[in-house]
Amino acid sequence: LEKEKIINAVKRIYEPFTLEELNKKISQMLTPDDVLCPVEIIYQTIEGLHDAIPDHKGDWYFTGNYPTPGGNKVVNQAFINYIEGNNSRAYS
Repeated sequence: LEKEKIINAVKRIYEPFTLEELNKKISQMLTPDDVLCPVEIIYQTIEGLHDAIPDHKGDWYFTGNYPTPGGNKVVNQAFINYIEGNNSRAYS
């Protein structure tokens, strides 16, 4: 498949979830088992990020909207590596 035709298939995994649900899960995953108090991860929204740096569109790390076709290829390969338990990089 030509890299220009590759889409970011990983984005669909997150579609059924609200931002609040994702934030809660991230907090749960990053909280060590021995921490007994509630932990909430707080970070900038995508809209806030765009407001803070309007001339910079480098939000792909957070949105999955990669600016190049090669980025979509890399994210898909990284997901395949994760599912297969392969710790190697998705790109060289």
